[in-house]
Amino acid sequence: MDLEKILRSLVAVRASIPEKAFTAGTLGTRREGSGVVIRENGLVLTIGYLITEATEVWLTRHDGRIVPAYVTAYDQESGFGLVQALAPLDLPALPIGNSDEASVEDAIVFADGEGQYVRGHIVAKQEFAGYWEYLLDEAIFITPAHPSWGGASLIDSEGRLVGLGSLRLQMSKGGEIADINMAVPINLLKPILDDVLSQGMINKPPRPWLGAYSAETNGEVVVMSVTEDGPAAKAGLRSGDVISEIRDGEVDGLADFYRKVWDSGSPGAEIPMRILRDGREAWLRVKSADRNDFLIKPSLQ
Repeated sequence: MDLEKILRSLVAVRASIPEKAFTAGTLGTRREGSGVVIRENGLVLTIGYLITEATEVWLTRHDGRIVPAYVTAYDQESGFGLVQALAPLDLPALPIGNSDEASVEDAIVFADGEGQYVRGHIVAKQEFAGYWEYLLDEAIFITPAHPSWGGASLIDSEGRLVGLGSLRLQMSKGGEIADINMAVPINLLKPILDDVLSQGMINKPPRPWLGAYSAETNGEVVVMSVTEDGPAAKAGLRSGDVISEIRDGEVDGLADFYRKVWDSGSPGAEIPMRILRDGREAWLRVKSADRNDFLIKPSLQ
C-alpha cells in the first residue's frame, strides 16, 4: 500500500450552514471533516451530515490549496454526501473496493483529509440503528478510534476505499471499554452513484419520516425527544413514550421499529402506533413526512 499516494486523494471539508437551517441547532452552522476524491473530475465523497443544508463548501488539499465546491447530493438512507469541486482539484481518485469482502480482524488504515491516520483492524460488522431514524444493515466498526472521524476514509490492505467514517462510539469487551469508530460501507454508494453522475441527484423515493429521536432500552423503543413542528410532535408523541406497536405488529427493538415505519408507504402515509405513557396505553396516528422538505436545498444542482 502506497500510503503517501492514498493521502493525496483525501481532502478536508469545511461547510457553512445558515442559522435558520433545520439542522443548525443539532449539527451547528460551521462543520468540518473529511472527504475523498472518487472521480478525477473532482467529485468528492463525504459523510452527509457535514454538508446537509450547506450554502458554502470548501475543500482543502494536502498542500493547503483551497477549492470551492457545491453539494451534489445527500442520501438519507446511507448517510453519504457528494460534493463537486468548482475548480480543478488535480487529485487522483481513490479506487473503490468491496465492503462486502471486508472481514473482522482485517487490517485497515483510517485516514482524514489533514494527513492524520491510524492503523487498526475491523472489530465488527453488524446492524446499527441510530436515534435519528437511521439504520445500516451491516455497519463496519474499527479500532483504534480516529480523533477526526467524520468523513475519514476506511482503506483496506490493497489501498481501496471500503467505508467512510461516521461516528465515534465505545465498545465493552472483557470488562474493558474501548473507543471505536463506525464507518458506512462503501457498497451502499454503488447503487446511487450512477444517478448522481447522470442526473445530479439520487433517483429513488424517500422514506416516511416521523421526526422522533428514539433509543432502545432492554428491547423497548423509548422516545427521547421529538422535532419541533415535525410529524411526531403534531401527533402528540412525547419524550418518555414507549412505542410498542406499529399497525398490528409488535415492535421488537429500534431497527424493527424503523423497518415497520418505512414499510408503511410513502411520506404522507398515516402510521398508527400504540404507545405506553405513564403506565397507560394509547394509540396515536402520525402522518409521516419527507425529511427533505424540512431542509434547505443546495443552491446548485
